[in-house]
Amino acid sequence: MTRPPRILLAGGGTGGHVYPAIAIAQALRTMVPDSAIAFAGTRDRLEMRAVPKAGFAIHPITVSGFHRRQMSRNLKLPFKLAAGMWQSWRLVKDFDADVVVGTGGYVSGPVLWAASMRGRPTVAQEQNAYAGITNRLVSRRAAQVHIAFPEAKKWFPPGKCRLSGNPVRPGMGEVSRPDARQALGIPPEARVLFVFGGSLGSQAINEAMQAAIPELLKDPELQVIWQTGRLYYERLRHLAQDRLRVLKYVNRMDQAYAACDLVLCRAGAITCSELLVTASSAILVPSPNVAEDHQTRNAESMERLKAALHVPQEKLSDALAVLTPQLLQSPERLMAMRDAARRAARPDAASAIARDILDLIAWRRAA
Repeated sequence: MTRPPRILLAGGGTGGHVYPAIAIAQALRTMVPDSAIAFAGTRDRLEMRAVPKAGFAIHPITVSGFHRRQMSRNLKLPFKLAAGMWQSWRLVKDFDADVVVGTGGYVSGPVLWAASMRGRPTVAQEQNAYAGITNRLVSRRAAQVHIAFPEAKKWFPPGKCRLSGNPVRPGMGEVSRPDARQALGIPPEARVLFVFGGSLGSQAINEAMQAAIPELLKDPELQVIWQTGRLYYERLRHLAQDRLRVLKYVNRMDQAYAACDLVLCRAGAITCSELLVTASSAILVPSPNVAEDHQTRNAESMERLKAALHVPQEKLSDALAVLTPQLLQSPERLMAMRDAARRAARPDAASAIARDILDLIAWRRAA
């Protein structure tokens, strides 16, 4: 190329779309420090806070999804769609992007459409085993589609998919178990269960945990780290005791993963990738409230890899009462799951995607 690359990223709405985009941008900036990188996002959503905090500029695009429950809210949808298309068209031109990368969410649609209409190459990154509708649409014109689960391949045009994995937070998988347990004050010989349901928390997981605590703590060697989430912490904090830590939020997830023998959690795409990178044995309880049931597909994929067990939410109580103690008492099964996770992990996902993006630009300029 005759100039530093100019790369526009679009993705938003949830952390699962935003943080992979930021990780890719950081990898690109590391490889080409003078690259020009900017983001497109949705007003009043997570990306408007997270992207500037990471040191990148972000441009708002008007976009809205279809509201199935409140149909009256769809009356303005055509006008918002037209505005978003026009803003995307201008942004791609004004920023003069060499390539546009979409990581999902509604904002990816108009921005990648505008890029393809202007003859700029596009790249899609899909986090889930079941591809989102936006990525399925933009992939038709994309030069590359990066996927994290092999099952996602069937949703995209042949020959475009690359199994790159999901970018995860820095430091994941780099902390040793002895160091993590020492930092957390956990005895080296203890059995450790780590339970969490996301930053807000999961009502189903928290209620099942509250009921299961007496039975779980009959094991005198068991230590439990329980992240309740922000919405439930105040009503559950009184349950904390010597071998049960009740936390609103875990700041050092890398230490918690490294210290535990078994994780019980939801099956979000980034969580699954973190479990692989940290080689953590897991019971995955997909949320039934996620669009297109993405989490169930992710959990099924993890189970096929033999890196985790999939438990539907309606069987959660039995899993805590029976399956969890059985696994904690079976180091061979836990080790087999950790080994499977380690084999499937792709800790360099952000760098691999960034390299492919830069290769694409160089190929385009050479052509």
